[in-house]
Amino acid sequence: MQVDPLSLRDAPAAGLVSALRATRQRTLGLLSAWQRARPDLRVPQRPTLNPPLWELGHVGWFQEWWMGRNTERGRGHRANPDAARPPSHLSNADRLFDSSAVAHASRWALPLPTVAATLDYLAQVQADTLALLQAAAHDDDALYFGRLVLFHEDMHCEASVYMAQALGVPVPVELASGRALTPAVNGLPPDMAVPAQTWVLGTRSGFAFDNELQGLSCNLPAFRMDTSAVTWARYLPFLEATGHRLPPHLRRADGQWQQCSFGQWQPVAPDAPAVHLSWDDASAWCAWAGRRLPTEAEWECAACTVPGLDWGRVWEWTASAFEAYPGFEPHPYRDYSAPWFGSRRVLRGACMATSQGMVSPRYRNYFTPERTDIFAGFRSAL
Repeated sequence: MQVDPLSLRDAPAAGLVSALRATRQRTLGLLSAWQRARPDLRVPQRPTLNPPLWELGHVGWFQEWWMGRNTERGRGHRANPDAARPPSHLSNADRLFDSSAVAHASRWALPLPTVAATLDYLAQVQADTLALLQAAAHDDDALYFGRLVLFHEDMHCEASVYMAQALGVPVPVELASGRALTPAVNGLPPDMAVPAQTWVLGTRSGFAFDNELQGLSCNLPAFRMDTSAVTWARYLPFLEATGHRLPPHLRRADGQWQQCSFGQWQPVAPDAPAVHLSWDDASAWCAWAGRRLPTEAEWECAACTVPGLDWGRVWEWTASAFEAYPGFEPHPYRDYSAPWFGSRRVLRGACMATSQGMVSPRYRNYFTPERTDIFAGFRSAL
């Protein structure tokens, strides 16, 4: 997979303005899909879900908190997150939508504003943000929070797609997909050799999340890694031979394997990546096949150095726990990384619901190992 070298991590203010507008259109389109399927926007109370109306308000609150109300936004990642802030456009916004302070289980009982009032709030906040960006200096510090709020909304669009898949809510393909997927290169071997080398993990220019910085030098022995994520053609024989538990949205009916996509059952495409797999599912297949999961250092090294390696169709579990790189320092959004070190596994790549601007071979995604609601699969190494 090729990634545009001028990604939104390096985008100037004008590029961020355009991207924020496009992402907002996706946010509103996904809201419309939810309203068509569930006019009351109600969803079951589960650890992996959020009320869609709460999600919508939270997106606006986060953008306002870090842009419009952030008096230190020009200092970038050196900003004081505890600096005093002026009032919100929305009464009680901090009590309703601050994810760091509002307990997850309480979100179903909050006195949320109406959809119309929430949309008005988002429009006001977006107007403030775009005006600030259009007047901002053209450096990484001045644009740090504009990039952060863009990527935050992109992540919530992806989470909305996860929830829709989990609950069988129909979503048009142009909204479910965050970008156009490039065709895989034909004629490549099933796995590729990666020579022994020293690899330095981490992002070193443009915008970076705090867990990507500082770097980590790794001495990697030579290894081999799958050219693409493990497909259903490789994963289904493991299910048939071992009786291992089926992932969600997969069944065998009428003599064939079928997969459910946003409430619609269809035959499994053998060459498509196996998806909705937990870390344990991926590890079990590797043990059965005599292979292993790559470390995140191996994955990043291969994605950055091996021509033709196909990635970005599903998130890919790695063998690595989500831990801090040496010298880690939290950025102003302190709850992004630090609370989750040691309790999650690293995934690399992207999935079809990931927005183009989020796609980077150095991006560290992380979830608890039992999660199967995300669009996650894996590739193997040897």
